[in-house]
Amino acid sequence: MPVEGGRISEDALLDGKLVLRQPVRGHRFGHDAVLLAAATAARPSEHAIEFGAGVGAAGLAVARRVEGLTVTLVEIDPVLTELARENAARNALAERVRAVCLDVGARAAEFTTAGLASGSADHVLMNPPFNAPQNPPPDHARRLARTSSDETLARWLRAAARLLRPLGTSTLIWRADGLSDVLTALAAAEFGAIAVLPVYPKPNAPAIRILVRGVKGGRAPLTLLPGLLLAGTDNRPTKHVEAVLRDGDALVMSGS
Repeated sequence: MPVEGGRISEDALLDGKLVLRQPVRGHRFGHDAVLLAAATAARPSEHAIEFGAGVGAAGLAVARRVEGLTVTLVEIDPVLTELARENAARNALAERVRAVCLDVGARAAEFTTAGLASGSADHVLMNPPFNAPQNPPPDHARRLARTSSDETLARWLRAAARLLRPLGTSTLIWRADGLSDVLTALAAAEFGAIAVLPVYPKPNAPAIRILVRGVKGGRAPLTLLPGLLLAGTDNRPTKHVEAVLRDGDALVMSGS
């Protein structure tokens, strides 16, 4: 199946712990995928599902960190789905990680046919499209990955709630200025015990991203965590972020 633009690159993630093939043109993975993976609190023997997985960067990063975790990568683009399968195999993770070509908004029966029954997951992680549709990227693959509608976030969280076991978690990364939309959508999908981690690019700058975790049926109050600072005044990554981006350390999404 041809790739739009025709070229594929091989790029390292987690200081070479993963090497992933991805299209040269279109949406390409970056720090958001690594942060999302780090914020997903998974354990061995559990099952995690990544929505909008692309070539599998976040899901594969979680699988690399957590031995014994099984991961399903859900991606609507068949070309990216095939690359995700290849990436799982190339990184010796195919026994625990599989990719399925499926629209997150598909009916429950379609998920079941793909081996994703309701209530079968412990964790769902996602980097939903969050750009306004009035200014879509010109590239088709990037447009699929980054352009949202008013209903996108709510639809993805409803699908996550359906797939999760009771007290399973959904973890997502989003624009910081969209926090109110995220909280509204989580509440509508009956997620509670919400934890929010703001991500700051440098000291004294506004947050650019938020990492948010919700618990299906959770009842604990919302927790606003101390922010994650990406770089210091010298523009170099902080030690904490270096450990996440290079070593694959986890981000703790709780106040304890």
